Amino acid sequence: MNKKELINSGKVKSVFTTDDDDKVIIEFRDDMTAGDGERKEVMNKKGAYNAVISAKIFKVLEENGVETQFIDLPEPDVMLARKLDMIPIEVIVRNIATGSLIRKYPIADGTRLEPPIVQMDFKADEYHDPMLNDSIIKALGIATQEEIDTLTEKALKINEVLKEFFADAGIILVDYKVEFGKDKDGNIILGDEISPDSCRLWDSETLDMLDKELFRKGKDDEVMEAYVEVYNRIIPDDEKVI
Repeated sequence: MNKKELINSGKVKSVFTTDDDDKVIIEFRDDMTAGDGERKEVMNKKGAYNAVISAKIFKVLEENGVETQFIDLPEPDVMLARKLDMIPIEVIVRNIATGSLIRKYPIADGTRLEPPIVQMDFKADEYHDPMLNDSIIKALGIATQEEIDTLTEKALKINEVLKEFFADAGIILVDYKVEFGKDKDGNIILGDEISPDSCRLWDSETLDMLDKELFRKGKDDEVMEAYVEVYNRIIPDDEKVI
């Protein structure tokens, strides 16, 4: 299926229309950004690794009853997906306290969070993605209470599946963000990506970082090594395409 018009060009992905009005092509670029896009680098094959990792995760979630927009991966850095009207909310699930959580609240770094924290942020770079609550979401007209509850339920289901999936690969799922959209029938479906760009992943034994946090900390030369490590651990040999 051929791409047609550019719909959206974000910080690391570009979305195009196709011959089918209900499907889009998502190109994963090699861009790496931090600080609302203020810092940007290009890393060889980063887009392909994120796309393949995301595709694998989406397949695992589908097998466990979580509906996603994923359809196919015709090329390592190109995803064919269902067209969604994205909800401007980043749903963040935290299993271990670290990052911004410990900077803003009196919680010790590394504290295991049971139950996990579900946080929702307004996806808007111009406002620096502020945290939301149910009242603000409804005041902005972003989602109804029923939809907020659905987002929370789906995010926690994803957490259950992915904690086990990553644990089997010797990886701790520290936290992650997901985004959802509505299909043409109004159903809320998981979209965007789930990759080392959107997760905090630690090696189960060493607690070494295997995600974008390395870039945020200026360890640029370690980033792709970590992404490749995640790829090698979760992609079976017979499914490797890079």
